[in-house]
Amino acid sequence: MAIDYLPLLILVVIATGFSIIAVTVPALLGPTKANKQKLEAYESGIIPFHDARRRFPVKYYLVAMLFILFDIEILFMYPWAAIIRDLRDNFSMGMALLPMGFFLLILIIGLLYEWKKGALDLQD
Repeated sequence: MAIDYLPLLILVVIATGFSIIAVTVPALLGPTKANKQKLEAYESGIIPFHDARRRFPVKYYLVAMLFILFDIEILFMYPWAAIIRDLRDNFSMGMALLPMGFFLLILIIGLLYEWKKGALDLQD
């Protein structure tokens, strides 16, 4: 039984070795001179002009919630769609559709909440 996990152990050892090499070799061989440009914060190619601790508008979080809702929807619908025939054969079609109907109901409630809060509006 333990021999079945040998390929996984080999993969973990190789991945750990590569990660250690990827971190240590540049640290040992790379240039170490620090200057003002290297020490400056750099994000997305834009030099920061505001304090990093500024407040984000609530709309940002509403859009993030919307993305997560639909991302999770797809994540759960693919496996369910893959086994729907097995569910239909083992249970009645109503029992096969009931869990997904409940999930979609929760998803629609989240979408209605987002709509009510104005996250779907294009203007700021």
